[in-house]
Amino acid sequence: MDFDLKGKNALVCGSTQGIGKATAMELASLGANVTLLARDEAKLKSVLNELSASQGQKHTFSVADFGFPNQLKTVIEKIISEREIHILVNNTGGPPAGQAIDAKPEDFLSAINAHLICSQILVQACIPGMKKNKYGRIVNIISTSVKIPIKGLGVSNTVRGAMASWAKTLSLELASFGITVNNVLPGSTKTGRIEKIIQKRSQKTGKSEDEVRQEMINEIPAGRMAEASEVAAAVAFLASPAAGYINGVSLPVDGGRTGSI
Repeated sequence: MDFDLKGKNALVCGSTQGIGKATAMELASLGANVTLLARDEAKLKSVLNELSASQGQKHTFSVADFGFPNQLKTVIEKIISEREIHILVNNTGGPPAGQAIDAKPEDFLSAINAHLICSQILVQACIPGMKKNKYGRIVNIISTSVKIPIKGLGVSNTVRGAMASWAKTLSLELASFGITVNNVLPGSTKTGRIEKIIQKRSQKTGKSEDEVRQEMINEIPAGRMAEASEVAAAVAFLASPAAGYINGVSLPVDGGRTGSI
């Protein structure tokens, strides 16, 4: 089975922590040249030093804040002027927790900009190089809320659904060029994001954080939360040559929690 990514250039968003960082490290271990993209330069430099370069890879990083799409457009144009991107991993921190009915219009607009609009900007910039090389992998790290909305994550549920529909549409448009578009849907994963959700639920219910965490684990057939590296493994597979005929899917990586086929 061909997992070799030597000679491939990968751009990983949100790559200073959690699933994004784990994905960058996994792609580098398979031989890819990785470009890290996030807003914290100090953390980017730290992660850069952790990436494997055992196969002669050349890794780099760029700074961008997904709250400012126009800034991102300038950054990605510079990136692709220096190296064509074969693998794009769209990954952005989720919107704050809360019910949809309580959200302000600007909350939805902010989330749409950070997720859908910024992902569109990145895809449009990377597609010409993917087409030329007849190899492209676009993997969007979203959420299992694409399958079943999660209570208390109103804005996130809404925007994640839009991302999944956008991705499916792109998968139809780009397949003939050797480009696949797929989504990885993490469930409860040991990241800073899940800790914030636990804290919010604890404050709302009056239960301890340990109680809230255990309640979440009790809903997972596997009996535990995922490690970020386990989600990264799914992303890396979809980015590999081995997954060339997998296109337009939304793959839950959730220990079996999502109650749909």
